[in-house]
Amino acid sequence: MRIDLKSLENLWMPFTSNRDFKSKPRLIERAEGVYLYTTDGHQIIDASSGLFCCAAGHSRPEIAEAVQRQLSKLAYTAPFQMGHELSFELARRVAELSPEGLDRVFFVNSGSEAIDTSIKIALAYHYVRGEGQRQRLVSRERAYHGVNLGGTALSGMVKNRQAFGVGMPAVAHLRHTWLPENRFVRGQPERGAELADDLERIVSNYGADSIAACFVEPIAGSTGCLVPPVGYLERLREICDENGILLVFDEVICGFGRTGEPFASQSFSVRPDMMTLAKALTNAAQPMGAIAVGRKVYDTIVNAAPERTIELFHGYTYSGHPAACAAGIATMDIYKNENLFERGRRLSDYFLDRIFSLQDCGSVTDIRGYGMLAGIDLAPSGPAGDAGITTQKKLFWEGLHVKSTGDVLIVAPPLISTKEHVDEIHYKLKKVLTIVWSKIKVDGYLTYNVYFQCIITGLLQSIRI
Repeated sequence: MRIDLKSLENLWMPFTSNRDFKSKPRLIERAEGVYLYTTDGHQIIDASSGLFCCAAGHSRPEIAEAVQRQLSKLAYTAPFQMGHELSFELARRVAELSPEGLDRVFFVNSGSEAIDTSIKIALAYHYVRGEGQRQRLVSRERAYHGVNLGGTALSGMVKNRQAFGVGMPAVAHLRHTWLPENRFVRGQPERGAELADDLERIVSNYGADSIAACFVEPIAGSTGCLVPPVGYLERLREICDENGILLVFDEVICGFGRTGEPFASQSFSVRPDMMTLAKALTNAAQPMGAIAVGRKVYDTIVNAAPERTIELFHGYTYSGHPAACAAGIATMDIYKNENLFERGRRLSDYFLDRIFSLQDCGSVTDIRGYGMLAGIDLAPSGPAGDAGITTQKKLFWEGLHVKSTGDVLIVAPPLISTKEHVDEIHYKLKKVLTIVWSKIKVDGYLTYNVYFQCIITGLLQSIRI
């Protein structure tokens, strides 16, 4: 299919510079394994698993066949006061992977819906306990918690909030955990655990009895892989316990093997009260999200309601959609049968070795990483975000896809990747970061050193960096 460029104008694309994209579109026609293919046949290695979704690689036939079988048998049934077997089976499979005690699963359709649902569950939990005044929420600077009303208020990325008013006003933000002295630290930094004490200051300022829940990404993903300092998450757990505050982990990016364990909470040995999931839950073959809820929270809400009455007045038309459940179960089978979490854990050291070797590239100002997730900060080249999107586009035309947020590149290859795939990702990153961004000043102007590029390009073609 060849699309007329004029026909692109009808679509308003999300989180995209629409005018810039439509001037030179980057259109994907198909995908397989770790590769994307453009409409003109250009091969792109996907170093960000789509949007951290395709942990098992693209276009898995096992998932497609499971969805097709389900659609031909039962394409839809109302999720209110009725059910179907696959939703219960997928909930059981998710509960098996979740931290001990987080075994009550509520299905939604995205990570954004999972966050807003977890907010309502937290508020309902305190309400039925007679503490309905607990309506304040706590999040962090540089946090991303989706784009629905509650998640937008929780988010600590200013561009995600500034055009939309105050949203939910009762939100306080902890400081983020990035510190200049932790630049180029691999894994968990040793410094910065004391930043968790911001939660104590918020408790002192507003009163513990006004705070319902604290939301954190174990590793802040969309802002560029901010790995928690040693002891930081443990301290948040301690403060929440002391003050009756629910701790919610946003595992939408970290979940399903990205950190070497099923969930980051297990990698860091800190158990939250709730956990939001999405993305790799169905390997992105169908839209789906979920909240894994601790038994204490679930039992409190359910047992407070009279018999034969609805306990939680919340849900979505497509909660636990049959096709999404079929995709989720097939995905869980792949994770288990191919031992993908262990494969990712084994590959992690090699992946991080290659990514951290880029720190000498002149445009790189910091690198962070844990498991199969890394962030690369770039020196600004103009307005905020210009270096990131410019580099992302250059990488695309060199045959590499990465996610950029602001001036950060985020690298998160599929868990099916091999060392050879990591080498290819490294090669193309280094090529762009050291050649395309190698500039010299000539007569007061910045220009490319063409001679330098030609020499290095020849070397790169003859050796694997």
